Amino acid sequence: MLRFDTYFCTTQNLMATTAKSFNQAAHITAADTELHRKLNYNIGKYSDTVKKGKLQYSDLELAKQRAKNLKWKAIGSLDKYLLEFESNITKRGAKVVWAENTDEALAEIKSVMKRVNAKSVVKSKSMTTEEVHLNSFLEKMNVEVVETDLGEYIQQLDGEPPFHIVTPAMHKSKEDVAKVFHEHLGTPLDMSPEEMTMEARGRLREKYTVADVGITGANFILPDLGAVLVLENEGNARLSITFPKVHIVIVGIEKVIPSYNDLHLFLPLLATFGTGQQVTVYNTLLTGPRQENEVDGPEEMIVILLDNGRTNLLAEAEQREALYCIRCGACLNACPIYKNIGGHAYQTTYSGPIGSVITPHFKGMEDFKHLSYASSLCGGCTEACPMKINLHNLLVFNRRDSVKEGKYNGAEKIGWRMWRMSMLSRRLMDLSGSKTKNFMLKFLFKNSWGTHHTDLKVAPKSFSEMWKEKM
Repeated sequence: MLRFDTYFCTTQNLMATTAKSFNQAAHITAADTELHRKLNYNIGKYSDTVKKGKLQYSDLELAKQRAKNLKWKAIGSLDKYLLEFESNITKRGAKVVWAENTDEALAEIKSVMKRVNAKSVVKSKSMTTEEVHLNSFLEKMNVEVVETDLGEYIQQLDGEPPFHIVTPAMHKSKEDVAKVFHEHLGTPLDMSPEEMTMEARGRLREKYTVADVGITGANFILPDLGAVLVLENEGNARLSITFPKVHIVIVGIEKVIPSYNDLHLFLPLLATFGTGQQVTVYNTLLTGPRQENEVDGPEEMIVILLDNGRTNLLAEAEQREALYCIRCGACLNACPIYKNIGGHAYQTTYSGPIGSVITPHFKGMEDFKHLSYASSLCGGCTEACPMKINLHNLLVFNRRDSVKEGKYNGAEKIGWRMWRMSMLSRRLMDLSGSKTKNFMLKFLFKNSWGTHHTDLKVAPKSFSEMWKEKM
């Protein structure tokens, strides 16, 4: 399988993409049969477990609709809920920082690192920290940063970002992982998955005890409690919070739900559609730093509320429902495009259908509009979504908006105008013979279709011509 870093575009270590680089990456991975084998195997296992997980519901559609209604309420009153959250959590000693963009979030983290003279950081799985490229930022400060989620740890050792929102090393087989461990940790190539897990566990345990700062994301923001909720299956986030003296939370502002009392609905949905579980193994509510009557936990807690383009999406009346996403990854596993090109080909933090919807709003329509065209519009993502987000429709809205904003070139405009004229005129369609049409098809689609397929060919005679001969 082609390594990710051979085609992944970087600019000063920040993710950047263009339609050209995306097409190049997708072209390569679409022909990678070994990658497809691994993805089909892992996504197939996911699908089987999710089917079993859904059996806990007597009326799944009703649960999904209720959850969507609650997120509609939360996003519709986002300002109110965020202020309520800030008020309640600061009463227990936490500090809340409002970060409009990546630079402001990293500036706060840099300030904390210097103030506490941090030398090492342990970090639980968080897509928001991936979004701000936190690891590379800390490494430039000569701060050791260690991913403590097993999948993220594997990816970090191999120098790759996550491949999937939920399962970051989905594209790797156990043999691939053994090779990574052998190259970077000096372990035998024939280690079993259980042995590799214990190897990682032993190495990570030491990191927790000496780390100066622990960093996590958050799955939900609970304004009425003044709390964030962290969900995990390994316990590494709890260890990242417990040992270091400072805990930093980086969370997107859209993660709000109205109340603690709504968790009975959201926790099973996220677990079921994320991994097929009835509920996640570790569900940790964090309401601030260690209190006087508590024996463990951080002395200091900072919560960074990250905008980073989310209010751009909030301003869109039709597309704002993408902010209902709870990051379960179900749409990725249902998407035929993702299954064929994989997560790294998108060259963005968030891949798959949800990534294709939100990234143009987070990072700019000009550079990322092409992602909204990376879809068959089959609707599988919408059907799979536990929040009933109309993902395939939102992709169409993004396409429409990119055209309205003039984000297209002159050749594209002329081409579609000629296509429209031809489709509306039988005379123009019949004007050129089959040889001319076949030549044009081969010329126009030689890069996108011709490499891995036989040439597109039209019939020697059109239906119209054959109809005239019969009359």
